[in-house]
Amino acid sequence: MTVTLSGALPDETYDVVIVGAGVVGCALARELARHRRLRIALVDAQDDVGQGTSKANTAILHTGFDAVPGSLEARLVREGSRRLATYAAESGIPVEPVGALLVAWDREQQAALPELAAKAEKNDYRHARILGPGEVYAREPHLGPGALGALHIPGESIICPWTTTLAYATQAVRNGVDLHLNCRVGTADRGVARTSRGTLRTRHLVNAAGLYADELDRHLGHHDFTVTPRRGQLLVFDKFARDLVRHILLPVPTALGKGVLVAPTVYGNVLLGPTAEELDDKTATGSTEEGLALLRDKGRRILPHLLDEEVTAVYAGLRAATEYDDYQIRAHPDQAYVTVGGIRSTGLTASMAIASYVTGLLAECGLGLGDPDELEPVRMPTLGEAFPRPYQRPELIAADPEYGTLVCHCERVSRGEIRDALASTIPPHSLDGLRRRTRARGGRCQGFSCGAAVRELFEGAAEREARP
Repeated sequence: MTVTLSGALPDETYDVVIVGAGVVGCALARELARHRRLRIALVDAQDDVGQGTSKANTAILHTGFDAVPGSLEARLVREGSRRLATYAAESGIPVEPVGALLVAWDREQQAALPELAAKAEKNDYRHARILGPGEVYAREPHLGPGALGALHIPGESIICPWTTTLAYATQAVRNGVDLHLNCRVGTADRGVARTSRGTLRTRHLVNAAGLYADELDRHLGHHDFTVTPRRGQLLVFDKFARDLVRHILLPVPTALGKGVLVAPTVYGNVLLGPTAEELDDKTATGSTEEGLALLRDKGRRILPHLLDEEVTAVYAGLRAATEYDDYQIRAHPDQAYVTVGGIRSTGLTASMAIASYVTGLLAECGLGLGDPDELEPVRMPTLGEAFPRPYQRPELIAADPEYGTLVCHCERVSRGEIRDALASTIPPHSLDGLRRRTRARGGRCQGFSCGAAVRELFEGAAEREARP
């Protein structure tokens, strides 16, 4: 197992180098790891996997009911949804099938519901059903006044996006993939990727660089698409708000995206967002007064009592939007190069299907795969509120009392969980990375009570690792 954060890169030629360790890059690394004779490297500019778009999405496992019929995205989301649901159950990734309501608030939106239901049929989703206002309010009694109806999509689910990315990466590394972090790729030619830590030689290159996929594509001589960062700001409400909502509440979509939604999370919170702001700056992940005011206005219409609850966190993510309505996945066999661009909010759902599709493109580019093997299953820590957490398992605590010693009381995170995360295959290299692996410091006090204790455990582990 090789995870590096500094120093010289290996003096070898890889079969495949994957640029970008987001959810798609990690899924591809896992898929290629099934072909054990291959030498694979996964590289990322950040100090952790899933540090870009993958850590800041709306955490929905989509059905693909509203994708463009016949598009590559529609096909891969449909396939990926089934595959990820199965993988999540096997790997301990929390998923809750809460369903979604696409709520119509005016006559124009109401008139669009049959067309959206027909679109779902074209996408091979046959369970959508139009509800009248009576059934809508029976399902969601706290919904704001004036809803005229809704399209019910029972197959939509909520999922833990961080655990998903980490599960893929963990399996990849355990099965021979080299993970090189703090390794920003600047330029690339056929067979060479020049990084901030030196040069990587490779027979095949995959560009899964997310927001920067168009820039790397241009270094290889292609001008097929332009990434425009689309910022989505979100509000996270305290767990006391969870009883206010039973489904994912979606608006009728617009050209800019699915719009502002209200959704429960697997961690017991409620999300409100995202905004959809076209920007020029690919690093602009800050929140704005105007964006948060917009979310509050939208939220007051959708779920008025939500605005009475406490906000425990605010965050923003950037989606890799392009001028096209579909994924930009293209093979360039003469360069042994595959571009995986324009993967927006559905990338989490489609990740396993994208990985399989790209593996096929690499084979067409001359990569000899051989027969795939089954990977040793991975079991991820339990982060979902709907599943037994370590502090709720007497047999676990009896075997190891550290699981019964709480450090973060807001999120009920034990010393045992923090210890395990710090000693894991891909350990965190920041307190934020530790929070994503355990939920420590992620509750209503945002680390005010547990911050010092968590930091002490984190720094103690770092000191032990640094000792000769």
